[in-house]
Amino acid sequence: MLNIYSLDSGRLAGLPPEAFDLEGAEQRLKPIWVDLEAPTAEDKDWVQSHFGLTIPEDAVDDDLEESARFYEEDDGQLHIRSDFLRLDEQGGSRNVRVAFILFRNTLFSIRKEDLPVFRLLRLRARRTPALIDDAKDVLLKLYDADAEFSADALEGIYDALNDISARVLKEQVNDEVAGEVLTAIAREEDLNGRIRRNVMDTRRALSFMMRSRMLSAEQFEDSRQILRDIDSLDSHTAFLFDKINFLMDATVGFININQNKIIKIFSVASVALLPPTLIASVYGMNFAHMPELQQPWGYPFALGLMVLSVAAPFIYFKRKGWLR
Repeated sequence: MLNIYSLDSGRLAGLPPEAFDLEGAEQRLKPIWVDLEAPTAEDKDWVQSHFGLTIPEDAVDDDLEESARFYEEDDGQLHIRSDFLRLDEQGGSRNVRVAFILFRNTLFSIRKEDLPVFRLLRLRARRTPALIDDAKDVLLKLYDADAEFSADALEGIYDALNDISARVLKEQVNDEVAGEVLTAIAREEDLNGRIRRNVMDTRRALSFMMRSRMLSAEQFEDSRQILRDIDSLDSHTAFLFDKINFLMDATVGFININQNKIIKIFSVASVALLPPTLIASVYGMNFAHMPELQQPWGYPFALGLMVLSVAAPFIYFKRKGWLR
């Protein structure tokens, strides 16, 4: 999918590709942003023929070396690869690689799928005049929206952990509940880690833009403000990591308590059965001198002694409170 945008009265306006068929349309229409979502070979050829830009085949590969994510070519092309957070409807999360190329005052973005940050920027830029002045503003506003989206995702983690805390600390935690809680905690921990990586990647991209001296004074100050917002998110992610670890330890502790209850039952039963086993062993040795066995009450006496030896430990354990 190929989306082309230019500025119309200070607002972001979409342009159809057919508007560029006339000669010199690129200079007359002055596009500032060309967004390629899951581009086909025809889309790349169209960009090549109309803007003179060759999009690399590995533009959105995830296995690029770190040194290949930020660089500038001899003809003035500025290449930036960044990760943007995406939340799934099933509750999962992942980071999606996006390639940015600044070339001749036009920003080219290449991505494999739709991202909420891009939709948010398009909505704001259409409604708010003078939000964007040039292609570099588009890139900065994308990073600003990404930081805001990460903050909203952190708020969602706060709410989810509050619900988990209510289940762990207020309800009876059995093995089934503990399994559900551990699954929910692992999901929130994975999202928190992805947010931390995402904001770290955004920080690196902004630092690269500031070092390259490509920003105006106002854009440089906007970048510093975004970096301050990202720094404020770091403390939240660290707090959430601590809270996740606490809930994980508490849940595992309840699992251990439930397991100890089961082991305690077997321990008490083993101790209680030792005396009757000893008595049965003594009377089962067929000693020559055991006169009570010759009497009619002999075997009932032995059986009663065995029952009494079982009851005595249970009475003792109950008084000690070990059977609770």
